[in-house]
Amino acid sequence: MSSPKRPWLTRNLIVLSLVSLTQDAASELMYPLLPLFVTGVLAAPAIALGAIEGTAELATGLSKFYAGRASDRIGRKRLITTGYGLAALGKVFVASAAVWPMVVFGRVVDRIGKGVRSAPRDAMITNSVDREHYSKALGFHRSADTFGAVLGPLVALVGLALLNNNVRAVMWWALVPAVMSMGLTFFVREVRIPKTRNPERSSDSLGPTFWKVALPLIAISAINIPDTMLLLRVSQLGVSQTHVVLAYVAYNLVYTASAYPAGIVASRMRPRTVYSLGMLAFGLTYFALGRMTHSSVLVFIVVAVYGFFPALTDGIGKSIIALSTPKEIHGTAQGVFQSLTGGSILFAGLWAGAIWSVGKGHGSLPFTIAGILGVVGAIYLYISDRDGM
Repeated sequence: MSSPKRPWLTRNLIVLSLVSLTQDAASELMYPLLPLFVTGVLAAPAIALGAIEGTAELATGLSKFYAGRASDRIGRKRLITTGYGLAALGKVFVASAAVWPMVVFGRVVDRIGKGVRSAPRDAMITNSVDREHYSKALGFHRSADTFGAVLGPLVALVGLALLNNNVRAVMWWALVPAVMSMGLTFFVREVRIPKTRNPERSSDSLGPTFWKVALPLIAISAINIPDTMLLLRVSQLGVSQTHVVLAYVAYNLVYTASAYPAGIVASRMRPRTVYSLGMLAFGLTYFALGRMTHSSVLVFIVVAVYGFFPALTDGIGKSIIALSTPKEIHGTAQGVFQSLTGGSILFAGLWAGAIWSVGKGHGSLPFTIAGILGVVGAIYLYISDRDGM
């Protein structure tokens, strides 16, 4: 007899979604202010943003690799709690930074926290639902997570208005939801997955199916320029500080509204096809930002449409990885995939920052290049999708 089907909206999914919502409210309260803080308050060059975010992503990737494997052995809950605690600590270092290298340190601590928690959390979500619900559950989680990214910038705008545009003072507000997020992790229930005795599904190897689906997604991440540089590009087009934050809110509203429906669609068709549509949104919006020369209503439309990129790729990509591996090594699979993706994003931040600086502070060229390559990547993923993953 087959085992009874479990409901997809489990206790762990609800709690972890609330945890991510509050943490993302904290992170995204601080994130859209970071370019202004680094290049304005701390007077650092544009390439510093690429170095900060690239190094932070590398730290995330390395910690994801080890945390994912560890969670398959020792359990996932303690790593999730530790990760959210480190994220709160990192925000203290960023808000108190007097020079931009201190921001690097704070972002690295914050992102190590993200790395420690992310793979175990995503594995716990897929461990808590049946296989056919992976995309739906991860899409629901991404929508909740990103709703926090809508709230965070709005709180930042209120703070800027109340505190006379004191960026540093507003960044301290992020500690409140960050601490709340860590506290909610204590309500998560550990999920134990029995080890299989099938040698062909051993945790010693992720197997060829994993690498077949993971490598193209990892390679494409090498053009994913960090969003802080996107926000700086929007500001460069003549958009005011307040409107930059509002544009980021619009982006996150689209992301929030689209991630769960995208997960439902991916549960009913090939997830990689949905992923390719997300890459198409990436390519078109980056190319548009690269070719613009001044501020207009079109800037806000383009940034909002950009929200379809993570909505159709983030949770879907994790679902593709989960579908390629057995449940008992979901932590390892997510950790390896997400760590290698982080390394690719480091490369993206560095090459884009270098081209930006060489171009005398003009960001059109790196965005144009990334946009063209994004469209090429979308076409490749779509035409190569023959295995139903």
